[in-house]
Amino acid sequence: MSELKLYHGSINEIINPQYGYGKTTNDYGRGFYCAKEIEMAKEWACKEDKNGYVNEYILDTTNLKILNLLDGKHSILNWMALLLKNRIFSLDNDIYTVSRDYIINNFSIDISEYDIVIGYRADDSCFNYAQSFINNSLSLRSLSKALMLGKLGEQMVLISKKAFDKIKFVSSISVDKIVYAERFRKRDLEARLSYKEEIKNSSIIKDDIFVLDIMRMEMKNDDSRI
Repeated sequence: MSELKLYHGSINEIINPQYGYGKTTNDYGRGFYCAKEIEMAKEWACKEDKNGYVNEYILDTTNLKILNLLDGKHSILNWMALLLKNRIFSLDNDIYTVSRDYIINNFSIDISEYDIVIGYRADDSCFNYAQSFINNSLSLRSLSKALMLGKLGEQMVLISKKAFDKIKFVSSISVDKIVYAERFRKRDLEARLSYKEEIKNSSIIKDDIFVLDIMRMEMKNDDSRI
């Protein structure tokens, strides 16, 4: 049996995570979003500038099918496709609409086959990266670099009934907004600043790939150029 210690930050104590609840417009759709690091969960608990709780769980991963978007076997476009599919973006021009559809149609992964998804945590600040890439003003190389610099963090999301049946509540601790709301704002600010710096300092190099290149060259998920 393989067990993982997970944390969920919230304004509430959550003793029994319920399958089928949550927003469909979250990063990976409806599910229970957790962190492996307690400090990250504390920030999430206070993101609304209120005192909160970190709920601790043990998850038995035996026989669970896990999609790890950060395992080196998937491209950043797989993550981008899921984000574009689930989150709400303002698509105010033709490039947005066409490139969004192309990325989703060619790089999206059917997560319904999995019990758990592991990937980047997409704060609102990361929408700057995503929208700039989809609008053809940020290269794939710069997108990847900006996400790394932004320290968005990693999250694990339970999406199947099978996964929910294997998570057990351990305890909860209160979290003070005075400390952790500020840390959340600081992390978000750092992500925004890293984006601005990447835009400011990035120079287009010969092998840079933009979203229009991906569409024009009809790149697919297994393309070695990505």
